[in-house]
Amino acid sequence: MKKIMIVEDDKTIAEELLFLLNNSDYEGIILKDFENSKKEILDNDPDLILLDINIPYLNGELLLKEIRKESNIPVIMVTSKESEADEVISYSYGADDYITKPYNPTILLLKINALLKRCENNKSMITYKDIVFDIGKGIVKRNDKEIILTKNEIIIFNLLLSNKDRIVTKDELMTDLWNNDEYINENALTVNISRLRSKLSDLGYEDIIETRKGIGYRIV
Repeated sequence: MKKIMIVEDDKTIAEELLFLLNNSDYEGIILKDFENSKKEILDNDPDLILLDINIPYLNGELLLKEIRKESNIPVIMVTSKESEADEVISYSYGADDYITKPYNPTILLLKINALLKRCENNKSMITYKDIVFDIGKGIVKRNDKEIILTKNEIIIFNLLLSNKDRIVTKDELMTDLWNNDEYINENALTVNISRLRSKLSDLGYEDIIETRKGIGYRIV
């Protein structure tokens, strides 16, 4: 079941959205802590965010800008404003779609479904900070610069990025590499990590892979 975070300070509207989502085979979650909204959103790791523009502390557009520094979670902006400027600003900050209040529930659900399907089809692309990792092509890009990764580097980087909230053990990494029909011992893993670090350093990220001695590695 897909998890959808509702970022809406009007309690009546938030409850209506929660009811709509929970009765449409989604798991709805209402944001409670607007003062620490970014942290609560990222901690919940939703599949999609319904984000109102007019919320306390950071407005929705600035919150979206902050979220996009760390995550490419799909976002639909929900607003009572009908200004084209708001729509342009929302898209420029990284919104994936836009709907205006009072919204048609059917249209909203169609937008949610379409966006989630589109994201499923784009799973070969992972964004972290301002790095874009094209798994299918084995390329890591930052701005106009791109680096080609080897088969083993692709496997390692994909596993680390897919588990960026925790330490990935050496055993997990070596198991994924063994499944690629290539025997990898701990020394070979260290060499592959070193080469991957060097390539990421060329993109300006010298310390993106942190070593946890005796345990494994994690993305920072």
